[in-house]
Amino acid sequence: MARAIVGVLDSLGLGASEDAARYGDAGANTFAHIVEACAAGAADVAGLRSGPIRLPNMAALGFGAAAAAARGRALPLAGPALSAGAYGYAAERSAGKDTPSGHWEMMGLPVEQDWGYFPKGPPSFPRALVERLVAEAGLPGVLGDRHASGTEIIEELGAEHISTGRPIIYTSGDSVFQIAAHERHFGLQRLYDVCAAARRLVDEYRIGRVIARPFLGERQGEFRRTPARRDYATPPHGPTLLDRAREAGRAVIGIGKIGDIFAQRGLTRTVKADGNDAIFDAWLSEISAAPDGAVVFANFVDFDTLYGHRRNVAGYAAALEAFDRRLPDLRAILRSGDLAVLTADHGCDPTAPGSDHTREFVPVIAFGPGVKARAIGRRDTFADIAQTLASHLALPAMPIGQPFL
Repeated sequence: MARAIVGVLDSLGLGASEDAARYGDAGANTFAHIVEACAAGAADVAGLRSGPIRLPNMAALGFGAAAAAARGRALPLAGPALSAGAYGYAAERSAGKDTPSGHWEMMGLPVEQDWGYFPKGPPSFPRALVERLVAEAGLPGVLGDRHASGTEIIEELGAEHISTGRPIIYTSGDSVFQIAAHERHFGLQRLYDVCAAARRLVDEYRIGRVIARPFLGERQGEFRRTPARRDYATPPHGPTLLDRAREAGRAVIGIGKIGDIFAQRGLTRTVKADGNDAIFDAWLSEISAAPDGAVVFANFVDFDTLYGHRRNVAGYAAALEAFDRRLPDLRAILRSGDLAVLTADHGCDPTAPGSDHTREFVPVIAFGPGVKARAIGRRDTFADIAQTLASHLALPAMPIGQPFL
């Protein structure tokens, strides 16, 4: 029986979609701007990387061709001619440009009604919401209460947090309520408990995720976020391909933050891993062991959290090159009948101002034994991925989307 393997290169957008200006993202192009910066030498960092970006395996699968189709002209991306992979790009039908919207839509469930968002502030959060959180969680108060980069606000307020016991709360252009606290001084489980309380309280504001952001360090200049992040997402509002597969008795394995994004819905197994390399290791291990009919779904988070949001072009380029070097390992373990899809959930252009996601087209790259190299063109919704996988897995058709194979 066929299997489905999905990898999300978190934030690898292919250029501003037609409605990008409405989100303040006109001109954004995560992939093209990284490639162009490398070609111009603007992403050279001694000991990290230098020169034009080298992505031979991604080029062979059609990433360069998909990017050129999305923006209407070629990229300065060296590599072999297309040799494997059905390639194209997709526009997002969902409102917003957040992680759940992109992931749910690619699994067949667009978010038709926009999420709630908090203003830049300060303060960003309604006074009643903060007062209820302080009371229910037994907090001495809070710090922050504004839009901020997570690393920057922890650096600014970490010492005061340790001395006062007040957690740091902040948000962004996404539909998120983020809470940062010290793993030892505040307590990791206590942070999770506070986030669980916040999750209940933000439902009335239609907020997509509450995110626990634990950190360590004792003084300014030493603070660092830890891998113990946890996302508390609102559950999908309807069935996804993952639900359909699980109901049909299939193994559905989520790797990295997939479980959190779907509020653990539709999964038979969740595998946590820290960082792209560890996630790739877990992905390969689960694919090797997965039974016939399985779905193995991984999110490669570093592209977004470490490089896109932090506007680190060279780091993003180096991470793409590292991912590219591992693709032959993936292709080597695919079985006859397997279908692998590489895509993204939104953009996060590291050359754009600010630190928020960007509204962009995403790549749709499908490959595996028996998949012929060809263009699949523009897809009008990420849900075409779910529809294609449903057909491949002999599951009932999803209500939205058109198969591309």
